[in-house]
Amino acid sequence: MNEKQATPDPTAPIRQLEGRLGLRTLILIRWIAVAGQTVTILVVHFGFGFILPVAACLFVVALTALSNLMFSVRMPVRARLGNVGAALLLGFDMLQLGMLLYLTGGLENPFALLILAPVTVAATILARGPTLALTVLAMVLITLLAFFRAPLPWTGETVSLPFPYALGVWTALCVASAFIATYIWSVADEARRMSDALAATEASLNRARNLSALGGLAAAAAHELGSPLATIAVVAKELSREVPEDSPFAEDVALLISQSDRCRDILAGLSQRPDMADHRPLERLKFSALVAQACDPYRDIGSAVDIVVDAVSGSPEPEAPETHEFVHGVGNIIQNAAQFAREQVALELYWDAEIVRLTVRDDGQGFTAPVLASLGEPYISTRGGDQGHMGLGVFIAQTLLEAGGAELVFANREGAEVVIRWPRDMFERSVNRQPAV
Repeated sequence: MNEKQATPDPTAPIRQLEGRLGLRTLILIRWIAVAGQTVTILVVHFGFGFILPVAACLFVVALTALSNLMFSVRMPVRARLGNVGAALLLGFDMLQLGMLLYLTGGLENPFALLILAPVTVAATILARGPTLALTVLAMVLITLLAFFRAPLPWTGETVSLPFPYALGVWTALCVASAFIATYIWSVADEARRMSDALAATEASLNRARNLSALGGLAAAAAHELGSPLATIAVVAKELSREVPEDSPFAEDVALLISQSDRCRDILAGLSQRPDMADHRPLERLKFSALVAQACDPYRDIGSAVDIVVDAVSGSPEPEAPETHEFVHGVGNIIQNAAQFAREQVALELYWDAEIVRLTVRDDGQGFTAPVLASLGEPYISTRGGDQGHMGLGVFIAQTLLEAGGAELVFANREGAEVVIRWPRDMFERSVNRQPAV
């Protein structure tokens, strides 16, 4: 069931979850700028006696103050700005500074150097496109201020600098804008890449440690559950001999026996050493057959599971061996969908010369926002407050599938949707792998 549409938020394009710049930091810097501009205008006009259009200047400064108040009220203080939001705010600040410079002498004003500040901030935190756009905007403002400006405030006669000097100031500011944007962006981008690489490495190591811990937990569970499961199997078989075949409980007893046998097979698989597992590396199965085998154990959970094949005409169906990683990974995703679906789970298969894709879609309520933001992490359960579930299924599935080169994307589209995508060459590469000696 789809959630109700929220009231449109005019600040939504500004706010992004993965931004690098905190709104609180930018608002603080802008308040400092407002205070500095206000003090400078008042001191120059009343302290030094230079005649300024004080009312117009303070009105321009008030625009920044009002925008700060609006963002403080309409947006969370911990919101982070993405490329678009930060570029818009820095562009606004650049235009506001350009208006102040226009009122106070243009490029002849010593404070014209401050127009480089937004370019520097942009080059430090933004991507190449927004940085380039703000650099071009700075150059346009510098050019306009060279020709269109109010007289420079001065005592006595009006001061007008010679054209060669004004041309030199224009050239210096334009060259400085381009140089600062290029140099600082290159250095910052290298630092960002290093930071992202370290974060990805740390996340990979954490996942590996969590999976290793789960491996030990699985082995201990297989050992501890063996005895009670054997007792259940014995009691179930005794009941099958005592209950007549026409009894209404006969079907339940048969189901109990089949499920205990399945539990025994699962525990046997958990106890098996990975290097002794039978991956049948020389037996190829078509992609549709692999998916069918992965979803077979979950057809009777309660929802109908439909397999819909969508393939590019003329492209042969990919083949790969039936590995435990594929079966358990895809199986966990299908099981999760079948348990939460109302009536149907649809599996959409697609392949072409470049990719192999499996889409698992159910018609349930979908993922809640907190769960969707944390899917793939261990001990995150999609079952809300149900304490009987540890929240490991999606984590295990994602870890197993990503080890085989897959990429998983979780979304809500009239229910929950999980897209599993492999590069075709990586999907089929394991066909030619030889078993470890």
